[in-house]
Amino acid sequence: MADKVLGQERLTQEEGVILFEKGDLGFVGALANHVRERMHGDKTYFNRNFHIEPTNVCVFTCKFCSYSRLYKNREDGWELSVEQMMHIVQKYDNQPVTEVHIVGGVHPKMDLNFFCELLQRIRAHRPDLHIKAFTPVELDYMFRKAKLTVEEGMKKLYDAGLQSMPGGGAEIFHPEVRNEICHDKVDADGWLAIHRAAHNPGMHSNCTMLYGHVEKFWHRVDHMERLRNLQDETHGFNTFIPLKFRNKDNDMAHIPESSVIEDLRMYAIARLYMDNIPHLKAYWPMLGRNSAQLTLAFGVNDLDGTIDDTTKIYSMAGSEEQTPSMNTAQLALLIRQAGRRPVERDTVYNEIKDYTDVEFSDNEILAKA
Repeated sequence: MADKVLGQERLTQEEGVILFEKGDLGFVGALANHVRERMHGDKTYFNRNFHIEPTNVCVFTCKFCSYSRLYKNREDGWELSVEQMMHIVQKYDNQPVTEVHIVGGVHPKMDLNFFCELLQRIRAHRPDLHIKAFTPVELDYMFRKAKLTVEEGMKKLYDAGLQSMPGGGAEIFHPEVRNEICHDKVDADGWLAIHRAAHNPGMHSNCTMLYGHVEKFWHRVDHMERLRNLQDETHGFNTFIPLKFRNKDNDMAHIPESSVIEDLRMYAIARLYMDNIPHLKAYWPMLGRNSAQLTLAFGVNDLDGTIDDTTKIYSMAGSEEQTPSMNTAQLALLIRQAGRRPVERDTVYNEIKDYTDVEFSDNEILAKA
């Protein structure tokens, strides 16, 4: 298999499973680092972003979720109005952020028109801010409620100002697992169809996989194969993001979390298998800073962004980062400490600034993000 990777030949599903079953960390890590450096050298990307989470009230009952509250228990959660979300955007008016990332629960009262108004107002207020928003789980519900096809719904959002999509809601595609952990939300075909509809007019998106719970290795490979096939068709995915299952305060709390070694193997094998998706991201608020730093030697070339403590999705699930926020200096130094070149990017990976040789003052390092 090493010869195939070095010769830039595609791995089969059977070979992917063998890597998970028998590939030791040093072997897959060295190969993944070779691929990472062939594709990106020492560059490690990040962006300046913030999140808006409109609500954690949700009609779905995913067993792994520590974040959502059912509609009947909505007093235990939050529901933001368009005006409240615009106040969050306005907080960043004089800051050099380049992206707002909008995801949340599936609220029955927050429909397509509600979110189109939000997109239009953000676009009117700050045209230079890239809007990355909504998982297929949210969109499937919106479109069905609005009685629109996927293509019609995507066009309406695109016209309102949506520019790209995050990768959430994929979990594990195979119905054997999906029916056990998230039976009531959009299935694999629906998830892929929405990303296909986003890609066709030229929009880019990310893709994810939730690993480390009840799935078997072959489920992971099956999941990556479906993403790889869609990428062959559309070339619309920028980034693959393996997401580690966290077990705090959810219906799968009895399942132990994966070890750091298994996390690093997951990233490395993902880099080897996902040969047509250019970037591999470790989401540092989920993994914690130290583990995210380690992934940079195992195929990863992106650490997401500054975040500014604007997401609760993983902190509520028990991640190491309970208040996820790093300023640009802190993120750049984290990358430099791992022997890599920190490069600020925009959402679609246009390079903004290389921080390899930038000197930071103590005030810059200690400043709030």
